Amino acid sequence: MQIPEIPDLILYAIPFFIVTLIIEIIVSARKNSNAYETKDAVTSITMGLGNVFLGVISKAMIFAILIYLYNNFRLFTIPFSWWAWILILFAEDFTYYWFHRISHENRFFWASHIIHHSSQKYNLSTALRQTWTGSFLSFVFWLPLSLLGFHPIMILAQMSISLIYQYWIHTEFIHKMPKWFEAILNTPSHHRVHHATNPQYLDRNHAGIFIIWDRLFGTFEPEVEKPIYGLVSNIKTFNPIKVAFQEWINLFKDAFTSKTSFTNKLNYFIKPPGWKHDGSSILSSDLRRKWEEKQVSRLN
Repeated sequence: MQIPEIPDLILYAIPFFIVTLIIEIIVSARKNSNAYETKDAVTSITMGLGNVFLGVISKAMIFAILIYLYNNFRLFTIPFSWWAWILILFAEDFTYYWFHRISHENRFFWASHIIHHSSQKYNLSTALRQTWTGSFLSFVFWLPLSLLGFHPIMILAQMSISLIYQYWIHTEFIHKMPKWFEAILNTPSHHRVHHATNPQYLDRNHAGIFIIWDRLFGTFEPEVEKPIYGLVSNIKTFNPIKVAFQEWINLFKDAFTSKTSFTNKLNYFIKPPGWKHDGSSILSSDLRRKWEEKQVSRLN
């Protein structure tokens, strides 16, 4: 099988990111929309640069693991043909959905993903606010694709395509796309819901490219009321080091300093964000009540 040379698409997309970011900043200033805050945007861009730098290391590690599995344990050999690229588009996006959903339902993975949600603004710079640790952990979700027979180059290329697609949906300047587009694909409207802390919006719309997964698996929520961005308990810092590692510190502190059983200590890594062994929660009683009412209404 002839293996094509595919460049690092993220690096090629950086000029596009820069130009569109500048345009949105100018439009925001002219409209006095308050979409940007200087310290917040600088933090997001710094997190993005750190992610790109560390990505050089993590991608080499991930590729080595994927190629080992592909060469020794793959079930099929999927060629670099047009139909295979369609298959990987849906297979990788399905994988991303479950990785993203679990990253909201499991505190261990949330400790990395929380970085992307830590901004209380929603703009194109928010898309650049990426984890410094996640890529060293999250790759396990993509291992089955290599075992199925997708070449690692194809997997990594599609992961980059997904990340590039998700850049443009981080904006408030696009209200709605055409109905057919909103029904099938992830859009700014759908993703604003995902970044919101409104009770009905918590842990919804985990899609990467296709919103169909959320519709199929019961995690879809349309945008109705104005989203309130950030975290249920905001970190209140613009220090990139603190943004990158504060939740990891909190996680290990909760697990190892809590006077509870070993099982409960382990549960801090397994249970959803906010879980406490004594039954308390980081959610306020009012927010928790509204959230629980929303879950009951969905079941009914």
